[in-house]
Amino acid sequence: MKLKIVFISIIITCLYSCSDDDYTATSKIEYEEGEEFLTSDLGVNSTSNNAFGFEISGLSFVEQAEFATGNSLFNQTWVSSPASTTGRDGLGPTFNARACATCHFKDGRGKAFVNGEDSSGFLMRISMPGQDSNGDALPVLGYGTQLQDRANNGIPFEAKVNVTYEVINGEYADGTSYQLQKPIYSFSQEAFGSLSGVLMSPRVAQQTIGLGLISALPDEEITKFEDETDSDNDGISGRANYVYNYEINERDLGKYGWKANAPTLKQQVAAALHGDMGLTTSLFSDSNCPSPQQDCADAINGGTPEVTDVQLDKMLFYQAHLAVPNRRNYKDENVLKGKALFSSLNCIGCHAINQKTGTEAASDYLKNITIKPYSDFLLHDMGDDLADNRPDYLATGNEWRTQPLWGIGLISTVNGHTNLMHDGRAANIEEAILWHGGEAENIKEDFKNLSVDDRENLISFVNSL
Repeated sequence: MKLKIVFISIIITCLYSCSDDDYTATSKIEYEEGEEFLTSDLGVNSTSNNAFGFEISGLSFVEQAEFATGNSLFNQTWVSSPASTTGRDGLGPTFNARACATCHFKDGRGKAFVNGEDSSGFLMRISMPGQDSNGDALPVLGYGTQLQDRANNGIPFEAKVNVTYEVINGEYADGTSYQLQKPIYSFSQEAFGSLSGVLMSPRVAQQTIGLGLISALPDEEITKFEDETDSDNDGISGRANYVYNYEINERDLGKYGWKANAPTLKQQVAAALHGDMGLTTSLFSDSNCPSPQQDCADAINGGTPEVTDVQLDKMLFYQAHLAVPNRRNYKDENVLKGKALFSSLNCIGCHAINQKTGTEAASDYLKNITIKPYSDFLLHDMGDDLADNRPDYLATGNEWRTQPLWGIGLISTVNGHTNLMHDGRAANIEEAILWHGGEAENIKEDFKNLSVDDRENLISFVNSL
């Protein structure tokens, strides 16, 4: 069952019925001791463009060296085989990026797709209707389940993505107008047959902070928020995604990805190496060359596997120990008012806090830590406007995993943009809220009924995370 949030009645009353003067005089929202620490004492105080790239506090000298090696592997540019640099060859033959950091620049967030440009943190999942025996997506003949828009010399890339936009006009209760742009995707230059009619799901790379803490959450710290039949009648009915764990060959709770379709950090990273860069690992050892891509299949590989277990382990250590920045401006009056609105509107119903990591975490540093990710990591129906209409294990085409909000206010500093949602369609936090539908439809409408000041207060709070 979903945790119930109990509010002080005077705060709720004043949020909706008091004048601004009454609100300030009688119901000042107070700072809560320690609320700025989203990951207890593991966070980092940084507002620089490297804010997502620091290790958690407390690592030993040897562990800092391992973290640095993983960082180097994460940032290095891989090259095609054969090459003199045998430790980093094996790219492709088809791929979307040459380095992890291409998509996750400075460990941050990818950009929305732009026509005519190479993807920079954007990719397109594709599949045929139906699912395989593991519940995974059915590959498209000639293309697989992810479109690779780049290739090594002499190898044909699979296809190019194109986008047009449908303009959606809307209005707040106070008469203020707004405009959203809904992306509509299509394909061109298909090398291995028409892609007309295939299922597609655009995805933008997420920031990689806090991933080790998510891995350390026991299943019950996620499933405790489930309310699949909406038994409490709050309109929210989150549910877990159970996916195939390719390391243990059985179904497991999904934690990572836009559809919660990866159960472990290892599988998430290995799948990205395979799908995004065409690099094999011990977990995904087959070259990413679906038939009839014979030129791809005949290309020289960079070893078996191309990313060794030693390299993969160092990358996993790095990813697992990236720190979450502590909050900023958390005592500002507008931020505190926004915090109360975030709860009273029940945004907290999906963007949940106060989960505790377990005793079986991969690292001692990550054990028994109370975190505030502002996510329940469950699937939620987000409405038809956000739907990709492509199932992913138990996730329907309308369902998406709740995105953690920690670090959201620093994306513009780290990555130079504020593109949000699964494909970057929202230009900022306000647009992201306005894209919410389905289970969040009533919450969005309540947001639209707020005054300009209260809308700005709520956005200020989210920006403080």
